[in-house]
Amino acid sequence: MKLTDKVLLTIKKYRLIDKNDSIVIALSGGPDSVCLLYLLNFFKKEFRLRLTCAHLDHMLRGKDSLRDLLFAQRLSEKLKIPFYYKQIDVKKIKVNASLEETARKARQDFLFKVAAKTKSSKIALGHTKDDQAETILMRLLRGAGLYGLSAILPKRKISKYILIRPVIEANKIEILRYLKTKKIPYRIDHTNKEDSYFRNRIRNRLIPELIKYNKNIVDILASTAQSISLDYEYIKNMAQNRLNRIITSRNSGPINLETKEFLKLHAALRRIALRLSIEKIKGDLRGIDYRHVYELEDLIENRKTGSIVDLPGGISVLKTAGLIKLYFRHKNLA
Repeated sequence: MKLTDKVLLTIKKYRLIDKNDSIVIALSGGPDSVCLLYLLNFFKKEFRLRLTCAHLDHMLRGKDSLRDLLFAQRLSEKLKIPFYYKQIDVKKIKVNASLEETARKARQDFLFKVAAKTKSSKIALGHTKDDQAETILMRLLRGAGLYGLSAILPKRKISKYILIRPVIEANKIEILRYLKTKKIPYRIDHTNKEDSYFRNRIRNRLIPELIKYNKNIVDILASTAQSISLDYEYIKNMAQNRLNRIITSRNSGPINLETKEFLKLHAALRRIALRLSIEKIKGDLRGIDYRHVYELEDLIENRKTGSIVDLPGGISVLKTAGLIKLYFRHKNLA
């Protein structure tokens, strides 16, 4: 199957793109994002798309970073697509997080700002099936529940923007073949071969070793993530329905949950309900993992009234006589 046909199937299956969409393309200059750019440009007329390219220079690789920026800019100009960029010295803004996490957060914030400026509702990212396999292995090794093992979703809403991944069902070989056939240039990030980052060690060491046991391991891991994501989505919807019944506060402030009704929920629904409550206050689940959810369960089930658990992102959870209160620490508790 041609890559254009495969990607079109992915777009239709997950309803990633609608007619007249305005889309910001995250263009790093690497093969995946360049392929994504050309594919969306190919579908531009069919879907009547308004495209914008956005490039964030993390300033981590000296002159190579600048060359990536200039390459992305020239490529956008060649295709007559508006181009936005920003340079951020990620090492200087790194605070209480890994360099990878800081860079990812800076990139997301930048993409959201470009989307707002261009009045775009969607942001296209170039994650592939290989990225999916790497992510699920990373999360397995670090520990994760269903949400984490869902890995990279084809479509996800964050804040008021929809992140789409049209090439998520394509593998690296297909993408490189497409670029070679079309004689499309791209940039290579040579740090991807270094083992200083966890993802690189997964990519360069673990996956080649697993291929010895099963040559289809990348496909299997990607399919597993897709299956888990469907299961998680169903359970999440159930949890949200139950959560709506036990929330006593309806404003934008603290969330109060009725303890007695909360404890009647199945353990799986309780955990997701807690995550949904945190996400509602915080806006995302960045920094929240299974350990925090387990600590909240212990707070609710075993600790005395008046006990508090502080979570990343400034969120606290207080146990009272009849309620579980989730709130921002810097705001007064109502």
